[in-house]
Amino acid sequence: MAQAQLIIDLDALCANWRALDALSRSETGAVVKADGYGLGAARVAPALAKQGARRFFVALAEEGAAVRQALGQGPEICVFSGHMEGDAALIRDARLTPMINSIDQMLRHVEALPGHAFGIQLDSGMNRLGMEPAEWSALRDIALAQKPRLVMSHLACADEPDHAMNAQQLHCFREMTDGIEAPRSLSATGGILLGEAYHFDVTRPGIGLYGGLPFERAQSVARLSIPVIQMRDLAPGETVGYGNTFAAGAPMRVATIAAGYADGILRAQGPKGYLLADDRPCKILGRVSMDLIGVDVTHLGEAPQSLDLLGPHQGVDQVADYAGTIGYEVLTSLGARYARRYIGG
Repeated sequence: MAQAQLIIDLDALCANWRALDALSRSETGAVVKADGYGLGAARVAPALAKQGARRFFVALAEEGAAVRQALGQGPEICVFSGHMEGDAALIRDARLTPMINSIDQMLRHVEALPGHAFGIQLDSGMNRLGMEPAEWSALRDIALAQKPRLVMSHLACADEPDHAMNAQQLHCFREMTDGIEAPRSLSATGGILLGEAYHFDVTRPGIGLYGGLPFERAQSVARLSIPVIQMRDLAPGETVGYGNTFAAGAPMRVATIAAGYADGILRAQGPKGYLLADDRPCKILGRVSMDLIGVDVTHLGEAPQSLDLLGPHQGVDQVADYAGTIGYEVLTSLGARYARRYIGG
């Protein structure tokens, strides 16, 4: 059995949602885009719905249709990309709520699906998606007359609590939306942690549900356990892997494990990265290759049968630090070759 195991703890996921819900002074939704941040939206979304989440967020209409199939007809599913050309049938049949990003999208939506639910996305300064203040001013009265389900924006720097952009965007969002009757939403995980002023009517936790920063209290959700295929002893001067980038300076024991960049293990973490035998760090040696990685297990008393890349002693952000990236990329890169096993939930 050379297949690595990705174990997803739905109880931990749900505990993270409850903790963020307790911090939110509003309705708490859940972001399940990118296939539930790589952990499987078809299992993640129903587990969160059982906890009380009634509003889910995805990036694309196709993602929304898959989540609708998993959830059934009850919860609302909002689509960040809005109403794109060709999406009308999918939006209608899956009962999705597109978050309209422009006047063009608004016209497309009301012409193709008159009376169908929609939301509005505003640009409060991130310059990514949403209507800018002038565009919103031109459309505001017409859009609000159609009773949008939600009016939202997105914070650019919420993971940096002292960043001036947070207060700037809060002020802009208030200027654009104060006095409207529609529910408002500004905060994902980082915004929840900024405090009640940022919560409005709906919060949208994402990365914090899955065990990532900036939610430092998050429980670990993913454990990635990789089998050892072969053990070998190295003499001083022998090398490991492509390019001879690692040479042994003393006698060593090396484990070759059955995963690599084809499984979403980022090559960039090779020079700094570790795996774990229980709570004991084991250094990656040489390059991460497509299917295999060499690991130093000299200090272990017995040859391990497997080593963990992710787990309670090494979360997604620690692994991200090894690769010079963020926990989001580690999670959403998790590959299709793993044997996925769900526990709890």
